[in-house]
Amino acid sequence: MKVLANDGISESGKNALLEAGIEFLEAKVSQEHLVNFINENQVDVLLVRSATKVGQDVIDACPGIKIIGRGGVGMDNIDVEYAIDKGIYVINTPNASSRSVAEMVFAHFFSLARFLHESNRLMPLEGDTHFKAMKKSFSKAVELEGKTLGVIGFGGIGQEVVKMGISLGMKIKVLTRKPRTETLFLDFFDGQSVNFEISSGNDFDEFLKNTDFISINTPKTNEYIIDTPQFEKMKDGVFIVNTARGGVINEVTLLHYIESGKVAGAALDVFENEPNPELPLLMNPNLSLSPHLGGNTLDAQEKIGTELALQIIDIKKKL
Repeated sequence: MKVLANDGISESGKNALLEAGIEFLEAKVSQEHLVNFINENQVDVLLVRSATKVGQDVIDACPGIKIIGRGGVGMDNIDVEYAIDKGIYVINTPNASSRSVAEMVFAHFFSLARFLHESNRLMPLEGDTHFKAMKKSFSKAVELEGKTLGVIGFGGIGQEVVKMGISLGMKIKVLTRKPRTETLFLDFFDGQSVNFEISSGNDFDEFLKNTDFISINTPKTNEYIIDTPQFEKMKDGVFIVNTARGGVINEVTLLHYIESGKVAGAALDVFENEPNPELPLLMNPNLSLSPHLGGNTLDAQEKIGTELALQIIDIKKKL
């Protein structure tokens, strides 16, 4: 069996494959040359992240492919249903990067709540001349403890966000299409563990009412989850973080409600026009921004590589 990890894989994942007697191809192939490379090298397994697209054209042109793997959660760059119909195994790593994304959510929440995103930009420019003025302008910071955290989506990432909110002493609301209850475990350094039963609801109006911090953790959607009607029902001074996908929140409308004061601050790790975000977003001082880094930690990459390798090894035994 030959594996092409076209968007890269961690050393732990690579080593696990090699130890299982699976050949690993060291290559990074452009999209236009991908089909020829796969066929010429008789690749059985194609692993991608977000860069490489695996549509019907690639699937039809590469009849030798047995497994398509996505290092991460979302698989919108793979025609999953078509691949499955063709008898191809399609795998991903839904839990490997959950912790990293959740930590990114709170990195942005803390940055917004304490004005760090803006003070980090201004201190090198004006710290020596306007120190006292900046200290005064950034004095209306807020704590997260005791505030209400609203999480849209209750998959692996959403659950990790909820767990972090609980650990900070926040009140929790979860919104899903269908109400459900999950038992979440908080494990501590000394071996102790505490579990919480968290139930989600599907009443959007109730979810938005009195919610101080909102985290969006859903798959890609065909329409906005948050647009004018939702902004209108939010509490004044709300903070919002989107680490899900571009297109789940209307960015133009978001800027309007930031300017009106309804939204105290927002953070975007993903964008509608990614990888070319709109300039008004990049220039707005009330936005905390990052270039789609949610799952990009060394720890997550190790977990992703290992999880993919173990799935491939397991499937190989069945073939």
